[in-house]
Amino acid sequence: MYRAGAHSGVSALWARATRFCTDRRGIAAVEFALIVPLLLIMYFVTMEASQAIETSKKVSRIGSMVADLVTQQQSIVTADLDAIMKIGTSTLQPYNRSTPDIIITAIQVTDETTPKVKVVWSRKLYNGTPSADAAKDSITTVPTALKTKGAFLIRVESSLGYKPIITWSADSAKRLGLITRFNNISMGETYYLRPRRSTTIPCGNC
Repeated sequence: MYRAGAHSGVSALWARATRFCTDRRGIAAVEFALIVPLLLIMYFVTMEASQAIETSKKVSRIGSMVADLVTQQQSIVTADLDAIMKIGTSTLQPYNRSTPDIIITAIQVTDETTPKVKVVWSRKLYNGTPSADAAKDSITTVPTALKTKGAFLIRVESSLGYKPIITWSADSAKRLGLITRFNNISMGETYYLRPRRSTTIPCGNC
């Protein structure tokens, strides 16, 4: 009797296990629960990648637009430069999780036997606040192809610390975890243009 009972119990347990393994009820819910996290990850990664690419294009567009506006002037003042940089920042909209930095530098290549590359004037927009940048007559650099005697150039540098939406918070609170390693992706571009309507572009109060 004892052995028969034990055998019966094992058979019943085996039968239950078999029924559990062959039972298809609720399988769709289980599959959904397993797939949803993967689908959500794919969605957010795709969305973030497309936003980052579009924002990078806009950062580049800031540099070209600001350089184009400045080089159309025959002379300029700091108020004009500040206004042009403010216009440049609006190009990023609707992205507003961080603000771009913009540096406009007028550069003169001297006529000396060994030409020097000097700053004529420079203005920057940093954290939304305009101010002077490099000092007049300080030495700077330009690409070799642009280093010709007597050349006057306008250099515009635009940069942005891109903050992915999955790491950003309106209260600027710090978030912990591996994802914080990607909470500030550097984007930037540099443009060099020559004046359009004059040989140089003086700044009256830079």
